[in-house]
Amino acid sequence: MKKPATPTVEPEGKGSETRERILTAAEDLLRRHGLAKTTVVDVARALEMSHANVYRHFASKTELQDAVAQRWLHRIMEPLRAIVAEDGSAAERLERWVMTLAAQKRAKVLNDPELFAAYHAVAQAARAVVEAHIDELLDNVAAIIRDGVERGEFKVADPRAAATAVLNATSRFHHPYHVKESGGRDTSDEIRDVFKLVLAGLRSGTL
Repeated sequence: MKKPATPTVEPEGKGSETRERILTAAEDLLRRHGLAKTTVVDVARALEMSHANVYRHFASKTELQDAVAQRWLHRIMEPLRAIVAEDGSAAERLERWVMTLAAQKRAKVLNDPELFAAYHAVAQAARAVVEAHIDELLDNVAAIIRDGVERGEFKVADPRAAATAVLNATSRFHHPYHVKESGGRDTSDEIRDVFKLVLAGLRSGTL
């Protein structure tokens, strides 16, 4: 009697390597063909592997696209996390954080429009990856505000609520819908004007 075939198990470390290859191929397809042409089968064909192999890492097209968006967002967050971790004036860091976020989104519209469009579609669907991104943005801003309170720069009772207000006040400069509609126009001067009001609120305790 013939023994059943033993399932193929990827060597330790190989699974994450294959996952990264899949994500890189999916990104490339998104850039060249958009969301419609970034299915599990298309990615498998580009990598010359079976679609079953892709499915071992991503259960569906939606999960694959969300993972691409998550990796894209991770790159955006890297310089923002660095600003949060710095020492120095909370007001200066907070303004630079917002400016950096807006600049990152503008750059994506201008230099990576296809992938930005894919992220925008994911954002419109309000999927978990976007919710996690928004939570991290709030955590970043709240951490800077909390530091500002400890330094005596801000008068804020609830840093998380104030962080929500800051992101809402500046959303038209970094929200994917507004950035897309503006065509990546440089809004730095407008951000500075809005931020004067934001800082006034943080310093007076009205935010």
